[in-house]
Amino acid sequence: MRFLVDAQLPIGLARMLEQHGYESKHVADLNMMETSDQNIWKWAKQNKSIIISKDEDFVTLHNADEQPVPLIWIRVGNTRRKELLEWFNRLLPIIVEKIASGELLVELV
Repeated sequence: MRFLVDAQLPIGLARMLEQHGYESKHVADLNMMETSDQNIWKWAKQNKSIIISKDEDFVTLHNADEQPVPLIWIRVGNTRRKELLEWFNRLLPIIVEKIASGELLVELV
């Protein structure tokens, strides 16, 4: 699995995924911090990446695409970086299972 972490989420999330053995990039790694959501979406499609974002605009893009990339939509409010990473880490096995089984939109609340 290959992940692309969006700008509102910490770079540490991409690094944590790498520590678990997944290929993972943060948009900052790609100099895409100021890039439009549409261009991030296109990059993810071209690179067969799963987008991780808090941005509801990606849900809109996902629903409008006949062959969307998988999207992990994080819907928790503002939280400290450490707590967010610990929370995501606990959910990672479930996320991986859902994506592996073919789910294209995984909503995390």
